[in-house]
Amino acid sequence: MCIVLVASFKTMATSPSDTRWQTIQSQGKNQPVYFYAWGGDPQINAYIQWVAEQVKAQYDIELVHVKLSDTSEAVSRVLAEKSANNHAQGSVDLIWINGANFAAMSKHDLLLKDWAQTLPNFALTDPNNNPAVNFDFGLPTNGMEAPWGQASLTFYYDSLAIDGSTTNQLPTTLHQLLTWSAQNPGRFSYPKPPDFLGMSFLKYALVVLHNNNDDELKAQLNQPATDKNTTEVLNPLWVFLNKLHPTLWRSGKHFMQSGAQMRRLIDDTELSIGFTFSAPEVPAAVQRFDLPTSTRSYAMHDGSLSNTHFVAIPYNASHAQGAQLVANFLLSPQAQAHKQKPTIWGDKTVLIQSMLNTQQQALFKTTQPHPSALPFNSIKRTLSEPHPSWVNAIMQGWQTRYGVSQ
Repeated sequence: MCIVLVASFKTMATSPSDTRWQTIQSQGKNQPVYFYAWGGDPQINAYIQWVAEQVKAQYDIELVHVKLSDTSEAVSRVLAEKSANNHAQGSVDLIWINGANFAAMSKHDLLLKDWAQTLPNFALTDPNNNPAVNFDFGLPTNGMEAPWGQASLTFYYDSLAIDGSTTNQLPTTLHQLLTWSAQNPGRFSYPKPPDFLGMSFLKYALVVLHNNNDDELKAQLNQPATDKNTTEVLNPLWVFLNKLHPTLWRSGKHFMQSGAQMRRLIDDTELSIGFTFSAPEVPAAVQRFDLPTSTRSYAMHDGSLSNTHFVAIPYNASHAQGAQLVANFLLSPQAQAHKQKPTIWGDKTVLIQSMLNTQQQALFKTTQPHPSALPFNSIKRTLSEPHPSWVNAIMQGWQTRYGVSQ
């Protein structure tokens, strides 16, 4: 397997005329690369370990996964190094990032610029016709990030707990969820902000609640949050949550801390419906006996909040060349196909199939899906992430209104 990977990858990554990339390859070999990435999912951690084995075989790179509980930890580290005038020997070589953390690092000039588009495998994302790889939560990446994968908010439920009766129909829209929760009190909730998953649910609700509003108000979601527009834009969310919270688990007076706790509550039959930003997490949890075998996945009909996640290189990375070699490998068909397998991670590829040859396309063919997996082509409508500044606006407003009793 490694021999095939090396041969295929080198053929694609090396061009005699690309002296810049040849220089990167020459300088990046035999380097350690410190990859700062969220470490809260065993499947993702195992995949990163697989990547480490591949780049070790190909480039003798020692890829070290520095596990984070929150990406902001790495952002703070790079910012502290810049404040200490450490402009060349940074401790972070590569960082898994998107959204508000990318916005913060970009704002403070903490990222290496104009490198991502020079990666040989970046062309396989069809960047000229694929804005998802050039924009991060609406902000242009300007070559500071290389796309790694795509994810969408996916719901799941215990099919034995939702029986299809008049008052227990599976909710497939936000408004149906409100009605269902009122009819089945205590069977749904969401993680407390600033948890990523909890914030994702709140952003999904906010975007859906503005679907039928006039274009001018809706457009504010793609603009920075300000003192002037925050009240008007967020008011529909607070009205909705005021109705939803009394129907939630523990009457909305206490919230779970994480997606892992949500899974436990469903496995313990306290909750009937949950959600994740990693659809393959559901069948994987069933296989680990962390969720019941009766668990099924589905996508909301009013839209699925979706985004692309990236890797970036800090401006002061000690091993920027090695980091670029790793980033390019992460974009290879072999690495992307392996990552997309439900049994590995199940993270959707950022590569465009029409840009791949027949042999590369064959790598993405899947076997029989797990019964708990999200059915193919379930997501009919994707919802774009709002501007990153709305994360803090939502979080602060939520804390003011609902955080006192936590």
